[in-house]
Amino acid sequence: MSKTTEARTYEEALAWLRDNGFDLTDAPGTNGRVFLRKYNVSAAIQRTADDGLKIFAYPGYLIGSEISKLVNRGYQQFLKTSKTEIPAAADHLKALHSFAEELKVALGLPSLYNESLGTVSESYHYDRIEDRDKAAVDRPKRPWEVAGKEAAAAAKKGQA
Repeated sequence: MSKTTEARTYEEALAWLRDNGFDLTDAPGTNGRVFLRKYNVSAAIQRTADDGLKIFAYPGYLIGSEISKLVNRGYQQFLKTSKTEIPAAADHLKALHSFAEELKVALGLPSLYNESLGTVSESYHYDRIEDRDKAAVDRPKRPWEVAGKEAAAAAKKGQA
């Protein structure tokens, strides 16, 4: 069964955020743009022309004073900024997930099933699917393919 959500106006959303423990900071040099912070996670929202709102900067864990981007490499998730990249710990992911869910409630956005299961990354970089769109002869050799040939050659040498 589908559940509808009621979109909030910019002022209603700001009031809800303040009442629920978010720190709000007006963005310098702009009108109608606010940075939000809670659980050491930050995002930015801005007012639209029709007094609605939209997310300007998606939620990210704060590293220093910079909002990080969550990157999924298949074997590990990382928090990436312009200066550094660190492995994301369970506490980071819990904070991101809680912040994102509360932000959806504040803005009157729907909570999607796949997003409510856990934290969703902004980008996915799986090394085993990279270059799969190229012909097999044009693809670079993977480390396990090179190691396999070297091991086979060494085994063959040992038999002679």
